[in-house]
Amino acid sequence: MITTSLPLAFLMGQTPMELFKHGGYIMWPIIILSFLTLTVVVERIIFAMRESSTRETEVVEKMLEKVETRDIEGAVALGRKSKDFIARILVYALTHKEHSLHNAFVRASNQELNRYQQGMSTLDTCITAAPLLGLLGTVTGMMNTFGALSGGDIAAAAGQITGGVAEALIATACGLAIAITGLLPYNYINAKTEEAKHDVSDASNALELIIKKSEAGV
Repeated sequence: MITTSLPLAFLMGQTPMELFKHGGYIMWPIIILSFLTLTVVVERIIFAMRESSTRETEVVEKMLEKVETRDIEGAVALGRKSKDFIARILVYALTHKEHSLHNAFVRASNQELNRYQQGMSTLDTCITAAPLLGLLGTVTGMMNTFGALSGGDIAAAAGQITGGVAEALIATACGLAIAITGLLPYNYINAKTEEAKHDVSDASNALELIIKKSEAGV
């Protein structure tokens, strides 16, 4: 929240700590959500960048070529030297093909794709909950404002009225800032996950065609 509130603090002429103080008690769950969001976003982006850097599509193609020439051991040996997740899936599938090549491929691909999904439910929850908490802060802030107005002496309650309005606006702004900040990397990571699924599907189809061609004796 400290990071996402810096632009807000600048616009309102307050420091982040002043912004937190004037936002009311609802800022505590908001700041927890902000740290969760930041942690998951940083970890997932590092993961996506690391996976992209270890992709070796040429190794996968060479493995499929060896399978096509019925050099299974050569394909497995080549895949074990690679850090590419598709290569790992192929290695697992080929080393368990005597039981069921399809089931082995599905099991290995599910394990690899699950790594792409880690933390995404937490990030989704934070993106959804942050604006709702901001809305709750708006409600509590306006309740404080109306409570001060009902006192009758508006001049004496001017500070409380101003504080209630500030609480409403700050909580809403911080909740929206967290949601917007988390949404962009969330969509980026989802796009990377879809790309990984496409690569897995492509490798599955290629392996299936090669195996059927081999079984047909072509």
